Amino acid sequence: MTGVHIGISGWRYAPWRKDFYPEGLAQKNELHFASRAVSSIEINGSFYALQTPERYAQWYSDAPERFVFSVKGPRYITHTRRLREIEVPLANFFASGVFQLKEKLGPLLWQFAPNFKFDAERFEHFLQLLPQTMAQARRCAEGCDERLRKPGYLDMPKRGKLRHAVEIRHASFAVPEFIALLRKYKVALVVADTAGKWPYAEDLTAEFIYIRLHGDAELYKSGYSAEALEHWRRRIERWAAGQRVDDAVTIDSTKAKKRTAREVFCYFDDDVKVRAPYDARALIDLLDLGATLQARPGEPL
Repeated sequence: MTGVHIGISGWRYAPWRKDFYPEGLAQKNELHFASRAVSSIEINGSFYALQTPERYAQWYSDAPERFVFSVKGPRYITHTRRLREIEVPLANFFASGVFQLKEKLGPLLWQFAPNFKFDAERFEHFLQLLPQTMAQARRCAEGCDERLRKPGYLDMPKRGKLRHAVEIRHASFAVPEFIALLRKYKVALVVADTAGKWPYAEDLTAEFIYIRLHGDAELYKSGYSAEALEHWRRRIERWAAGQRVDDAVTIDSTKAKKRTAREVFCYFDDDVKVRAPYDARALIDLLDLGATLQARPGEPL
């Protein structure tokens, strides 16, 4: 199950210190520790503001080999502009240094606001703009603002694919037309467990699976019980093997094509009560994926 990545959404939280992070660990070393306790991390600082090439390069350096980062797209695009006139903001994002993550770059996550309703024409335009290859990303980045045109801003691999995942939070998206668009552009629908607050669906729309676990019983707060973690273990194992889940909750009744395997990315975001890193590690152990990890929550390296 080398294609399964289990981790956390973000890593810099004050309540985690002297708990998940061992006492005495310097703040500058938190990513170094976290990236050895879980197998993947979702970068969410990029959601709030454009990061810099130097920062992405430092994150790359802090994480071990074969580690994978997912990167959250800017809320300026999804929440502020609400997908209107986003060509330059997209270019700015792709010119901001994200490719300094090199081979450790995983999927790009695009999260939409709870009051953002499905508009088929506007949403398809957004999907059309998302680069699917490195060459397309470079052409997109060339349209960035002058302030971002610093040495190396177009440094990115000449070849390779980009993967995108979409997290929705409004019931208007629960229509087959939306799922058809995602499949057309090979974009993953995020399987988002939100304790029932927002729509939940498990439609398979891409070659990979993206899961966000925000809380089993209470959003952002409740941890995951042994029974709940076992539920996700069974699902992840089937999805990773390219199989369908028999009791899947879907928007579209059309079944996804069978595959020999699917890469799976799963992130815990129930961080308020310091549950996320412990739940992530518990699921890693359930899946028997912890052999290569060098750290355990709360214990020094």
